[in-house]
Amino acid sequence: MKSKGLVLCITALMIIAVITGCKTKTPASTSLPRSTPEAEGVSSEALMAFFDSAAVGKHEFHSIMIIRHGKVIAEGWWNPYGPELRHTLYSTSKSFTSTAVGFAVTEKLLSLDDSVISFFPDQVPDTVSPYLSDMTVKDLLMMSAGQSPDPTSRITSSSKDWVKDFLATPVLKEPGTEFLYNSMATFMLSAIVQKVTGERVADYLQPRLFGPLGIEGYDWEISPKGFNTGGWGLRLKTEDMAKFGLLYLRKGMWNGVQIIPSSWVEEATTFKIDQAPDATPEIRKRSDWMQGYCYQFWRSRNDAFRADGAYGQFIIVMPDKDAVVAITAESPDMQDEINMVWKYILPAIQEERLPEDKAASGRLKQRLASLSLPVPAERPDSPLASQITGKTFILDENAGEQSTFTPLFSGDTCTLSVTAGGVEYNIPFGRGRWVTSKTDLDGPNLISRRGAVKKNIIAGAYGWTDDNTLEMTLRYIESPHRILIRCDFDGDDIVVNRWISTPPGYDLPEVTGTAKP
Repeated sequence: MKSKGLVLCITALMIIAVITGCKTKTPASTSLPRSTPEAEGVSSEALMAFFDSAAVGKHEFHSIMIIRHGKVIAEGWWNPYGPELRHTLYSTSKSFTSTAVGFAVTEKLLSLDDSVISFFPDQVPDTVSPYLSDMTVKDLLMMSAGQSPDPTSRITSSSKDWVKDFLATPVLKEPGTEFLYNSMATFMLSAIVQKVTGERVADYLQPRLFGPLGIEGYDWEISPKGFNTGGWGLRLKTEDMAKFGLLYLRKGMWNGVQIIPSSWVEEATTFKIDQAPDATPEIRKRSDWMQGYCYQFWRSRNDAFRADGAYGQFIIVMPDKDAVVAITAESPDMQDEINMVWKYILPAIQEERLPEDKAASGRLKQRLASLSLPVPAERPDSPLASQITGKTFILDENAGEQSTFTPLFSGDTCTLSVTAGGVEYNIPFGRGRWVTSKTDLDGPNLISRRGAVKKNIIAGAYGWTDDNTLEMTLRYIESPHRILIRCDFDGDDIVVNRWISTPPGYDLPEVTGTAKP
């Protein structure tokens, strides 16, 4: 749902590997308090049903954190994902940009009724249409800028001045009257905040939001002109997501301090515009995308609201239940993912404290500690491994560039050495286990990442499906995405197939090669 207007950017697959074993933990002083499910009125047994369903379902969950009465009652990460890792939030970033606007409004640096063009007098087109002149900050917040179609793909793929090109995009509908999801509108909110504060949104939020909540180690992508992208590009840890949801659940109050006015929280999270005025009651009853849009938040069924991003990055706030659920994932069906929350987690929440259930809570704790994503089957290396180790295969030229492929087997690790574009990259894969490393180069993403991301953390695992077929899984574990590489060997010949998980089932062209003489 949230990949609207974004462009697939397939970048280098083979990357420099620097083994890293260091992991940092959130300081205790900034961590949320922990409790048991039953102590906060939640059934451990009922929560187990969620994880049973997740284990056999079509969604690939990476993490989940469930908050009740301000306390973490269940948290888990599917290995190789972990609590110390950030995760690409995609459009969940929008709710943080909305919060920055809220702070700027509170500080009287701007008004929701200010016209968009008033902030950028030097980038306004020579001819300003009445609709462009009428477009306000509020119109951007409620995704009713009046442009059609959404210009995000076009602008981010070719423009060096996103503000200027946004303002040059024809405004065909009266602003404020019709919903159209537009990530570039959120970028414009980021640019406006930077114009009135002199700081990028991430820097502006640091003393106002991130600092008070103890959120550290975040990063946020930037545009060619140096604005945070706003509508996407923020990376946070799962607990940071939960803290943000809890702040909004508490109407802007944090540790006894009103971080942001409760009036803004109310304004930002209540119905502002109907996404689909013609939708039937039957469709509305089934869809969390038909409940109304707010200021860069979505209304949800069960009187909840949420921040959400592509492939199932959710912060679901349930005021009626005094609960928050934060999820990172790679889901092919975001509605079905939310349905699991309503089916299993929502009914597990009771009004009163429940009797202690040591057996059920123990089973839940054990399940949460053992969550893991599948790796290629662990079986002994094929006899072929000793024949091809260290052998360099010259792959077909691609776009005029020749690449090579050299597997090196040692114990239960295969280090893949690849040259592409004249650069050599080495990637370690564990046999039936994850090996974690770092890279300077990007992986699959919905839009080209700019500026903020210096290193990508990856995890690799391999296995032999038969004596001639090597399967390698490469995960970018601070993003939702992964790459599957299958190598078929036939003497001195190799066939390499690559499958990328974004968009679902994206196959790259088959590559063939021959071993060096």
